[in-house]
Amino acid sequence: MTSRGARLILVRHGETEGESSIRYHGRTDVALSELGRAQMRLAGRAIETRHGIKNLGRVFSSPLARASEGARIVAGDSAPLVSIDEFAEVHFGLFEGLTADEIRERYPDEFARWNADRLAPTYTYPEGESRTDFTNRVERGLDRMLTLWTPRDRDALLVAHRGVIRAIVRKLTGREPIVELGSIHILRFDGIWHAEMIDLVDHLSDS
Repeated sequence: MTSRGARLILVRHGETEGESSIRYHGRTDVALSELGRAQMRLAGRAIETRHGIKNLGRVFSSPLARASEGARIVAGDSAPLVSIDEFAEVHFGLFEGLTADEIRERYPDEFARWNADRLAPTYTYPEGESRTDFTNRVERGLDRMLTLWTPRDRDALLVAHRGVIRAIVRKLTGREPIVELGSIHILRFDGIWHAEMIDLVDHLSDS
């Protein structure tokens, strides 16, 4: 292990053609928009120039296109990319592809229950995935990722989704990040995991 400890850099994918800033795209496989690709380029530049991370030991992503394309933009096309199936976003069920207003209009009873219980471990999206099943799935993916990359190796990158990043940061550090589109989160391992920097978004305003 290096003296400073290896780092895991987590990046949420950028904006998508399906407007992931306002729509609940979970398992729906939507592509990055041009804005999203620009956000990924800014994230990659910030990781290298602001945080001095130039040689990634491993690059991981969700299997969904918005994350895998984002990882290639951040790390470069030549970086070997490992897709972790368990890092797909939560399945929103009936809410897939809808805005909050559309959910309220189409499914008022489910909308009310969702607002009351959405963070409860027992909550299940209608015709979708439960919070418990999602968290357990992501943690299985985390275990698998750590068998492929150990914190003794060089720094690693993961590009994934809000729910996935929140679950990983919570599991490793106990922190609860916000995880905006294009945000960067840096965890460091020196025997235990630390949240070195969370919810970095300043780079998104760079020209």
